[in-house]
Amino acid sequence: MRLLLVEDEQQLGANLTKILELKGFAVDWVDDGDKAFTRAQLYHTDYGVMIMDLGLPGMGGLALTKKIREAEIKTPIIILTGSSDTTTKVELLNAGADDYVVKPFSHEELIARIASVSRRPQTMPTVVHTVGDITIDTATHKVYVDGEEISLTLKEYALLECFLRRPGEVFTREELSSHVWDFNSMTWSNVLDVHMKNLRKKLERTEMSPRFETVRGVGYRFVA
Repeated sequence: MRLLLVEDEQQLGANLTKILELKGFAVDWVDDGDKAFTRAQLYHTDYGVMIMDLGLPGMGGLALTKKIREAEIKTPIIILTGSSDTTTKVELLNAGADDYVVKPFSHEELIARIASVSRRPQTMPTVVHTVGDITIDTATHKVYVDGEEISLTLKEYALLECFLRRPGEVFTREELSSHVWDFNSMTWSNVLDVHMKNLRKKLERTEMSPRFETVRGVGYRFVA
């Protein structure tokens, strides 16, 4: 899943980005509300969740949330706030935030909140998804082929999840990169090809009956 993180405190932003990426998320980190709104307008369909600090310079988290909702962007929003005041929490929820986390918080709590809001109806409710003989559990990131668990890396899993949500469709290299890696990654490197090669090795049935097809000059297709 790809996340938009909006945090002006540099140390906290860097730490959260590192931790979330270690958990398998692709993270785009910006440090002010105006940049965040522009990014949300242009790329909101790429994000599973937006995480933003309440006390941002310029346009704060509350105003940013209201503006995003006024733009009819439905992406779940989690607010990071230093206030435990009930009035503030109610105001945030009424503005359109889906959840909030009070500082200081544990990383496990934030990850649990991300999982919770991303499972709500407006953001693809499927937890267990099956195509042919492959099943993925989007809550645990486990993959099964004919009931047998297959071990994938976080990036391999993210690629497979993309394919299973749209079986039979061709994904361009740019689409796959945008779903799995952040904006700072090198889209034109051979990183995608390496991960696809490894994914094929783990999941291919036979050479004569491949699960993945390379569409020359375009990208890849999953064959159910």
